[in-house]
Amino acid sequence: MSTTPTVVLVHGAFADAASWSAVIEELQSHGIPVIAPPNPLRGLASDAAYVASVAAQIDGPVVLVGHSYGGALITVAGTTENVVGLVYVAAYALEEGESLGELQGRFPLSPLVSNLKQWTYPVPGGEPAVEVTIAQDAFPSVFAADVPAEVTKVLAAAQRPLAAAAFEETASAAAWRTKPSWALVAGADNAINPEVERFGAKRAGATTVEIEGASHAVAVSQPKAVAELIRDAVRATG
Repeated sequence: MSTTPTVVLVHGAFADAASWSAVIEELQSHGIPVIAPPNPLRGLASDAAYVASVAAQIDGPVVLVGHSYGGALITVAGTTENVVGLVYVAAYALEEGESLGELQGRFPLSPLVSNLKQWTYPVPGGEPAVEVTIAQDAFPSVFAADVPAEVTKVLAAAQRPLAAAAFEETASAAAWRTKPSWALVAGADNAINPEVERFGAKRAGATTVEIEGASHAVAVSQPKAVAELIRDAVRATG
């Protein structure tokens, strides 16, 4: 059984696992095992259960890394026995019993909130449910202001929607209470108020770095810095 933790990268809303591509390349170049599973984006409890099931099926220790909404998921899924560390990348670090909406509501709202577009999707045996994406014309400034324009146009077209109900679900656990954590604050984040990121990181007692001028898409624009923080977590827990 490997003693080097496997890194599990959990993407957030409005993105997919490809958003980790450059981070994956960087970690692999240092011999770190890594996987980036698809995040269903259907609800906090069910998505966290999926992430937990992925982690539990890996032989050996796991470091969970969550970007954005993915941070809320690793907070819950991180209670899985073989998870040895948590890394929050421009992410929400919830407290047990807290929702995304509650945490966000303590701080001035980011530009994301006024630029969400609503869609619906079918639910077996029920009324259609609501999901949200970022309006395409607002996507570059809200999500990826430090990423080249030709890249953000593609990211905006390919974004994956988040079920609106995810904002109101509460976290059933806070793994950072018992597992060591690290956090990267994106200093110019327009999707999550950086104050939300700082607050969550401080409350979790996370080892924190802040990148001035970094957008929410910091894993795309600054993959080496993101990978370096993850490597710190791997070294500390391996």
